[in-house]
Amino acid sequence: MGSADPRTVPDGPPDAEHGPASAERRAAGALEAEILAILRAADGPLTPGEVRRRLPPPRQPDGQRGELSYSTVVTIVSRLHAKGLLERERTGRAFAYRPVDDASLAASQMSQALQAGTDHGAVLGRFVSGLSGRDARLLRQLLGEDEDQPG
Repeated sequence: MGSADPRTVPDGPPDAEHGPASAERRAAGALEAEILAILRAADGPLTPGEVRRRLPPPRQPDGQRGELSYSTVVTIVSRLHAKGLLERERTGRAFAYRPVDDASLAASQMSQALQAGTDHGAVLGRFVSGLSGRDARLLRQLLGEDEDQPG
């Protein structure tokens, strides 16, 4: 057998923050998706502790279920908030989170695309060229332009 890659520790000792090194991890993005689903199903905003209690614990290699740490949930909801997917409000010493509505999410993604591009005209041009006639008319209306007037 060849030597093990020194960058990995398949069955290392338990880690205080992340549990046993051999614990089966969720696929990338799976925990974010689970948390978003929990928040979408909730009747109102939830604190990280409430989200944590509603999450099914990850399955360990021995078949047992482990628990995610509170700090892991805080990290994930903070990342989702930074991505513009969650809104938050102060509730005592903690924050409570709720998903952003679809219209706000789409507007945020459009703003991010504009900020990332150096040629705003190209970004907006590509967006506008993909609009249906109905959506183009709505956009003109929202911009305060009358369809009968040029420009």
